[in-house]
This record gives sequence, structure tokens and C-alpha cells, in this order.
Amino acid sequence: MKDTIEKKDTIEKKDGFTIHHGTYSDRIYVMSYNPSETKKMLDYVRKLGEDKAYGKIIIKARETDRVLLLDAGFTKEGEIEGYYKGTDPCLFMVKYLKPDRRGVRKKAKILDGIDKAKEKKTNLDDFKWPNYTFRSLGEEDIKQMIKVYEEVFQSYPFPIYDPNYIKKTMTEDCQYFGVFDQESLIGLSTCEINHKEKNVEMTDFAVLPTYRGHKLAKALLIIMEKAMIEQGISTHYTIARSQSLPMNMTFSSLGYHYGGTLWNNTQIAGNIESMNIWVKQIIE
Repeated sequence: MKDTIEKKDTIEKKDGFTIHHGTYSDRIYVMSYNPSETKKMLDYVRKLGEDKAYGKIIIKARETDRVLLLDAGFTKEGEIEGYYKGTDPCLFMVKYLKPDRRGVRKKAKILDGIDKAKEKKTNLDDFKWPNYTFRSLGEEDIKQMIKVYEEVFQSYPFPIYDPNYIKKTMTEDCQYFGVFDQESLIGLSTCEINHKEKNVEMTDFAVLPTYRGHKLAKALLIIMEKAMIEQGISTHYTIARSQSLPMNMTFSSLGYHYGGTLWNNTQIAGNIESMNIWVKQIIE
């Protein structure tokens, strides 16, 4: 098992807010918070950032807190429209605590990739369904899931190599989908569902290198969308690696629109990378 298992950040729940922080991604990520505790949350993460000398703070914020965060030195890097019950947006408000965290490697290439992905037109008329077996995943699949993750990701911001972590997420807010070549799992993805706010993050796409180029990620995404629509989840989004042009194009080709880039944001595949937001709202 990979040595990256022990290199993970901490998820901390405190006073109505949940944060993910540590030296692995060198950041504080406020994943959720109670609007009545916004000032308390802000004071806490600013002090934590100073005490731990982290490089970045990122907050999934509400529109009503935009001015407060702007006055505190934050700027907006991205947005998910309809994040809260299909109506109010989620703003990704950020503050850089280290000057070198602002410097983006290959920024021109990233921006060019975004433009190329935006140009990808939605067209399923010529989509040929891959000749493999697709199904939802359960506890009996965890061992194979970890093997795929270990081969695909050199590092990851959450402990996806830990069977106990995966088992726990299955009982909470995650639904997993996989593609098989006979009995062997060759690719998978995750729906991380926020039932309260009726949104879902389409995430953790992993396809074994020898099976790439067969549109398996697109097929998985189509299956995920259908499952989420049936469960009444109206806002679908992803936070995709900016350096993975095929993944960005996959979302754009299924009608997702660009919601911004989180620069130097996430430890993944061996480096801290910038991440692109793609959003799709299902109007019934």
C-alpha cells in the first residue's frame, strides 16, 4: 500500500463549521459552515493559518458573506451556481498567506486548456457506449477500488487508500460507480451528495492507464447523472485537475459550464495543482 496513506490532512468539525487543513495541501479548506457562525469561523481560520503558516485559505462561502470576506482580504476564484437548493450560489473565496503560493506553473497552458474545453460541444449522437460492464459499487468492491486508486493517483487530498475511510463514506454521503472488464474493476467514480442542499460533486474519476481512450469517464458520468436526477439532485458539479484536458473536456461535452479556477489548490497526483470548476443545473 502506498506510503501516501499517512500523508493526509485533517478534517475538523468545530462550532458549526467543518474544515480540512494540513501541510499536505498546505491550506485551510472551509468545506461548510453555519451562516450564524461566519465571524467566529473567519477568526478561527485566520488564526490557524497564521499559527500553522499555511499557504492558502479557501472558503466555500454564501453570497450573503461576500462583502465580509472581501473586507477581510479574500477574493473570489470560482462559483457554483445553484449550489444551495438550486437557487443560491456557492462562492469559492480565497486568501493567500504566502507570496509564492500565488505563482502558477504553466498558467498559459492551463488557460489554453480551459478555452479548448469550453469549445467542446455537447453531442451524444455519435457516442459509442464502451463494451464493458457498469454498476454501482459496494463494500465487496473496496479492495479493488483501492488498487485502482493506487495505480492512478500518486497522491490525493483525502484518504482514498484507506478501506475504513471508503466504507465510512459509503454509509454517509457517497455513492460509487464502477466499470469492469469481466470481473476486474478498471475504472470508478464517486457521487458525493449533499442531500440537504440538493447538490452533488461528481468526483474521484480513476481509469487504469491501459483502458484510457475508450470514453469510460464519460460513460460513468452519464450513469452518475441519471442516478442523481432520479434522486432529485438538481445541481451537479466537479472540481477537476486543470492539467487533465480530457477530464475537463468530458464535463464540457456533457453541458457543464466553466465556473472558475482554484489556483495552486490541491495536492493530487504528486503535486499541488490548480483545479477547474464545472457546473450543470438540471432544470425539470
